[in-house]
Amino acid sequence: MPNIKSAKKRVRVIEKKTAENRANNSALKTSIKKANAAIEANAADKDVAVRAAEKKIDQAVAKGLLHKNTAARKKSALAKKANA
Repeated sequence: MPNIKSAKKRVRVIEKKTAENRANNSALKTSIKKANAAIEANAADKDVAVRAAEKKIDQAVAKGLLHKNTAARKKSALAKKANA
């Protein structure tokens, strides 16, 4: 445990950011899984699920959770799977 005031604050801030990042990553993974499940089940709302997942991927890039090339790869894979 740090003794310096600024170091204590960094610990608090990092804990908060880590929790936020973990929640955002979890939501991202969930939306991708839902889209994949909808595609595999050939559900009527698969286009909606894919669009929602792509939106979550774009939001993750904006928040700095994903690199833009990683996001492009994930979106491409989803689109390819949906169109197959």
